[in-house]
Amino acid sequence: MSELKRTPIYPEYEKSGAKTVDFGGWELPVQFSGIKQEHHATRTKAGLFDVSHMGEILVEGEDSEAFLQRVVTNDVSRMTPKRAQYTFMCYEDGGTADDFIIYMLDINQYLLVVNAANTESDYEWIVKQKGPDENVSINNVSSAYAQIALQGPLAETVLQNLTSTDLGEIKFFRFENPVYFSGIDAGAIVSRTGYTGEDGFEIYLDATKGRELWNLILDAGKEYGVEPAGLGARDTLRFEVNLPLYGQEISEAISPVEAGMAFAVKVKKETDFIGKEALKKQIENGPSRKLVGIEMTDKGIPRTGYPVLDGDNEIGFVTTGTQSPTLQKNIGLVLINRGYAELGTELYIQVRKRKLKAVVVETPFYKRDK
Repeated sequence: MSELKRTPIYPEYEKSGAKTVDFGGWELPVQFSGIKQEHHATRTKAGLFDVSHMGEILVEGEDSEAFLQRVVTNDVSRMTPKRAQYTFMCYEDGGTADDFIIYMLDINQYLLVVNAANTESDYEWIVKQKGPDENVSINNVSSAYAQIALQGPLAETVLQNLTSTDLGEIKFFRFENPVYFSGIDAGAIVSRTGYTGEDGFEIYLDATKGRELWNLILDAGKEYGVEPAGLGARDTLRFEVNLPLYGQEISEAISPVEAGMAFAVKVKKETDFIGKEALKKQIENGPSRKLVGIEMTDKGIPRTGYPVLDGDNEIGFVTTGTQSPTLQKNIGLVLINRGYAELGTELYIQVRKRKLKAVVVETPFYKRDK
């Protein structure tokens, strides 16, 4: 068995009582004080997440925009420096290779922040797409970065105490670079993005400075009730706001269109990106399957992989399900035949040997007050 990888923040986990698990080959905290407590802290105050396991791939060179236009589904030509864009990378049949955020650092310079488990395969896939005459440099720079996310309604208040940069000027899906924090002699990328449905920031900085910034934020956040938060709360938070998890809501067998993410698939852009024809057909004709939300009407929790039934006929499966910490309801996301996707449709979830009733409901399950 190979040794688990650890992030630059790992030595700080024990101080906060972290319980760690193997997550895609990384030893990461599933919780500190408890999943529900960390969830509620993030919804009401702010949660601090170590997401340094995420991968970073630098794409630069005079042909980098044209190159990325062929590789990803969104329209990179719409980007300008200091803007971020959510996108997909797909296979020819429309299946999803990965979803990630592109940061345009400068003209002809882009940082791709990809899912941890896909970092190596994404890098190899992207390199493979490069033409022999294209002026593009592609480098896996993941080890150079620590990544910390501060999420919640008090995130800006806490972080503003640590920098002279006006964080209020950073709008959603934009970033500032470099940003300097008190006593840390390295600039950081600070973007107004996140995976929780709350306001907040994702911060990228030199891996050797990660622990310093982690402790700085925790100290500054004590009076505001900021708590370190783990993978468990990250999952329940993103699930309540219908943000997809690779391997569950999207995968090589599930397209972005099926997952309800067609907004990031620009089939009208001139460039023929990988998977364009398959995705275009799904958008024009409607996908045969749709990702929808359900609420249990019988007592039970719809877990990932449970079959969804119409009577005795299997019509899909649960991608994610749990008891929502915010809503105190048993809810789930299910990928089902589109004929059953209308709001109010009654379905059954196969929970072990029992068939339990559920109903199709509106998503996202939770929306924050603006």
